[in-house]
Amino acid sequence: MKISAEALLFDSDETLVSSMRSVVRCWTQWAAEYGMTLQDVTRVEVHGRPAAAIVADLLPAEQVAEAVARLENAEVADAAAGGVTLVPGASDLLAELPPDRWAVVTSGTRRVAEARLSGVGIRPQCLITVEDITHHKPHPEPFLLAAERLGVDPARCVVFEDAPVGLTSARAAGMRTVALTTTHSADDLNADVTVPDFRAISLKTTGSGLEVLVGS
Repeated sequence: MKISAEALLFDSDETLVSSMRSVVRCWTQWAAEYGMTLQDVTRVEVHGRPAAAIVADLLPAEQVAEAVARLENAEVADAAAGGVTLVPGASDLLAELPPDRWAVVTSGTRRVAEARLSGVGIRPQCLITVEDITHHKPHPEPFLLAAERLGVDPARCVVFEDAPVGLTSARAAGMRTVALTTTHSADDLNADVTVPDFRAISLKTTGSGLEVLVGS
């Protein structure tokens, strides 16, 4: 399959970086500090949502700010200690892209996103985080803002995501979608094409932009 584009937009966690083990460690520790278990946390919707929204579902309003700060500090420290790894093929794919033709769009905070991405050698010129937006995924705002900052028509963007909520956001922004099956089965992912990881993707630069080539 071939998809023409001018820019590629990437989610961060479980799309570019594999952070699930780090997330489990940090949330388990955090939950224990508040008299909960990880199972208690996962009773609310968690994947693809900002940490502050999850915490707000779990704790009284007056505790949320301090609890989010404590969790963020733990996640930054874990990333700095080598707690995340690259999703296979991500580094090679990004190396083929001009720096102004791609962005990272995450529901995480800037501190956590930068810690995880820089920990595996990824330093995007354009990084959209929860602090940059009013409406988070599944609203289209995060991806539309990335396209605006890159100066690209949203219809000429391809989004790489692992979560249904992120794919909904991308489709609402009028963008083509490629889903990675790093956290969900292909049946749960409504995308133009689904791949296991970036080793199934190659790029070709053309006079009008980029061609995303999807292999088997």
